[in-house]
Amino acid sequence: MGFRTGISERQRRFGEELRRVRDAAGISALEIGEALGVKGPNISHTEAGRLGLNLERLNAWLNICKVTDPEYRAGLIAMSESAGKGWWTEFKHDVTRSALDLAEAEASATALENYESLLVPGLLQTKAYGEVIQGYNEKKVEFRHERHKVLTGTNAPTYRAVIHEAALHMMYGGPTVMREQLNHLIEMSRLPNVTIQILPFDCTTYASNDTPFLLIRGTHARLDTVLLEHPHGSDFIGAPEVVTTFDRKFDRLRGLALPPLSAATSESSPAQRDSLGLIQHIRYKVQGR
Repeated sequence: MGFRTGISERQRRFGEELRRVRDAAGISALEIGEALGVKGPNISHTEAGRLGLNLERLNAWLNICKVTDPEYRAGLIAMSESAGKGWWTEFKHDVTRSALDLAEAEASATALENYESLLVPGLLQTKAYGEVIQGYNEKKVEFRHERHKVLTGTNAPTYRAVIHEAALHMMYGGPTVMREQLNHLIEMSRLPNVTIQILPFDCTTYASNDTPFLLIRGTHARLDTVLLEHPHGSDFIGAPEVVTTFDRKFDRLRGLALPPLSAATSESSPAQRDSLGLIQHIRYKVQGR
């Protein structure tokens, strides 16, 4: 089998997990290579995602490293055997590699937890709002629209979003676009698997709320990933200590944010201070523009 010319995030993470369990077991690359009947350099290439690993050798690797958790093993096997193909494959010439990796990760996620500071989260954007954000690039807008289907498809993941109030005041596309976007947030909150909270301007506690991030929950906690986006691309981070840090950060943001939009009601009581009431207040102000 030749080296891969393009390594997906799933393939890179699979190799990273193999290295992690090998290091935890205190076994060298040479030792595990001898046990599997492959040359030492091939172990390094496998851990870097450049080479795959068949099921027999994967199970042998996990047995040697004394990995006994059945759910974790099943998750690694699924990562190894996945062809990596889906609806996103049609866009491989239209969007970045990291965008394709995100779509693939969302398709297999058990839950998604998202914090945004200046933008409405991608999975909650209307087409008109998305067009502005994507610079009216038709293929990128279509790609994002396809991503939205993960929230309504079979075995849809749980999705929880905390959005800073600042994102709701940004008039991207103008008042008409933002009114539609605010209405869409209310409609999306009616989905049983979607929870939306707003972090208000008058929050007096700082919780590192200047850094947007997405927690992608895998089939096992050890396979969770943090996605950090920046002007030069995206970073998928699976290091347990980093995931734990952002896990705690998201819980803190949820605790500081207003109570979530209720799927049971369409109106909020004036006396009730919650995310729905704040969105309605902002929508009223936008209507006056």
